[in-house]
Formats: sequence, structure tokens, C-alpha cells
Amino acid sequence: MKLGIIGLPNVGKSTLFKAITGTQAEIANYPFCTINPNISIVPVPDRRLDHLCQLYQPERCIPAVLEVVDIAGLVRGASKGEGLGNQFLSSIREVDAIIHVVRCFEGTNIAHVDGSINPIRDIETIELELILSDLEYVERRINKYSRLAKGDKIFKEQLEILNNLLRHLEEGKSAHCFPDLPLLTDLHLLTSKPILYVANTDEQQLGGDYRELEALQNKVAEKQAELIIISAEIEAEIADLAEEERQLFSAELGLSISGQKQIIQAGYKLLNLLSFFTAGGSKEVRAWTISKGTKAPQAAGKIHSDFERGFIRAEVTAFEDLLQYGTINAVKEKGKYRSEGKEYIVQDGDIILFRFNV
Repeated sequence: MKLGIIGLPNVGKSTLFKAITGTQAEIANYPFCTINPNISIVPVPDRRLDHLCQLYQPERCIPAVLEVVDIAGLVRGASKGEGLGNQFLSSIREVDAIIHVVRCFEGTNIAHVDGSINPIRDIETIELELILSDLEYVERRINKYSRLAKGDKIFKEQLEILNNLLRHLEEGKSAHCFPDLPLLTDLHLLTSKPILYVANTDEQQLGGDYRELEALQNKVAEKQAELIIISAEIEAEIADLAEEERQLFSAELGLSISGQKQIIQAGYKLLNLLSFFTAGGSKEVRAWTISKGTKAPQAAGKIHSDFERGFIRAEVTAFEDLLQYGTINAVKEKGKYRSEGKEYIVQDGDIILFRFNV
């Protein structure tokens, strides 16, 4: 699963990428410093995995991961090719969810492409370019389906919905709030992707009441999205420190949880993902990523296809039960250890031993 970091040039995308991933990305005070997307695999912080690794002391402790992509800055006119817009929009189309970085810090030494700091305007600029790109995409699909719809009931129905979607986009509305979107097959619209907003502030704004960001918070709330307020520069500095120094520095700034953890955990939630765990042996404790609603055989298939083909049952312990009673044996004694069949829907935090025929 991919999270794509987007925004205008010089808003702190590459700095945030560095903070999230711990890898280097080119950072400079000019537009289009990033041309080709920077890509990194990042572990998903999870206190439950930490607890299991302390409990079992395995040789390997393997977290769930996400792929994070730093996409170059979009500018007004990107949907028409401005600023290598077509290339950047195609990069957005390839990700599963979007982290939209909005600049809220002043920084006179860092140029803003529009000459002033205005988070609401910046959001609307990016959103408009994504909508315009989707409009062009839908128009092409309508032209195709108009030819195919002659004498084909299914294409006729799809064409009617596409025309309704076109009018929806022309009104300046994003595809994700179009009610009939699930009825359209094989559409990869930019504005249908789940989105997380990140307000990139400076050190002075951290720990405040954010009254100056109230309009931005209201704007994001209207979109039924989440807003995380961080300083990407500070987060990048923290990411370079040793663990003990990191904790001390974070405490001085009043940061109870790092922006990195907030964003990765929010991104995981945004993608409708959950983690289950395999544990118990001395070799490995591991977190596995699946979509919510996945049944036990398909979860087993994440480990190996043979597990899914030969699935017999899943022996399940809820993490909270293990935390309460201390050991798997104690969980069994309390009657909380469960044997589940093929229709069982795996829950977040399940610790599972799969039984299968080879």
C-alpha cells in the first residue's frame, strides 16, 4: 500500500518525507527540486508488536510496513501540463492514499510560489488541479463508453453514471463525495483517494492553541478528513537523534507522540488496514497487514499461499486478553483462546496460529 505526499512546491514535503522515513531526499529553496518521486518503505509503529517482542524475545521482530512516496510539488495549471504537471499527476494516480502537506510557517528565506502564506487558498489550488485532471479523465471515459454503449445495457448504465459524475466534478466537487462512485468500475480518480492533511508549522506554533489555524481546521472538517499539526523541520531533526536524545528533545517541546508516528498510524487507518500477529516461537514475531474485513483463510494466505489453500482453522488470541492475563496458557485457562473457521473475520490485534494441511 502506498501513501503519496503532495502539496505545492516549498511547503516541506521532502522534509516531511525525511522525517517519516529516516531517508534523505533532496531539499532546496526552489520549485521542482524533486522531479522523480522519492520512495521509501517505513515500519508502522505498534506498541502491541513491541510488547510481543519483549514477551517472546525472538531472533527477529518484523513490523508492518507502508510505502511512502514523495511527489514533486504541483502548481496552478498542473492539469494542463504546467510545471511538469502531467508527470506529477500520474505519480499521484499510482498511490492508494494522499498526505496533503499545507504550509503554515512564514519563513522569509523560503519562497512561496504564490508569494504569501494562505493555507486555505493552497488547499483549493491543489484540489482544483486534481478535479480538472479527473474531469479530463472522465471525459475520455465517456467518449469511449459512448461508442461501446450502443446495444449494450451495462455500458449504457455506466455511461449515465459517468455523465452524472462529470456534472458533479464540473461543480467543483471531489469524486470521493459522489454517491454512485462505487457503481463505476475500474476508475482511478485522483479526488476519490482517501486524504490526510498535514499542517506544517514552525516551532513557535507547536504546543499553542492553534487559533491562527482555526480556519484550516474548519476547512478540513468540512471535508470529513483528519488534520495533523506538526513542524516537519523539527520532526526531521528529531529523526536524526539517538533514541534517548529523541525522547528528551520531544519532552522539552511537549510532544507526547512524534509527528512521524501520528502520520504513519493515521495513514494506516486511512487505507482501511489492520494488523494481526504471529508469535510464540523463538524465531520470529511479526505483524501482518491486511484490509479490514479479511477472512481467516485470506489472512493466512498473506503468510503463504499454502496456508490459504490448506486452511483448517485459526487459533486466535486477542492482544488485549494476552495483555490482561500475561501468557497464552493463562488466556487458555480463562477460556479466551478461540478456534475459528473459514468465515471468521480477522480483527485488529489478533494473535493467530494457523492450522492447515500441506
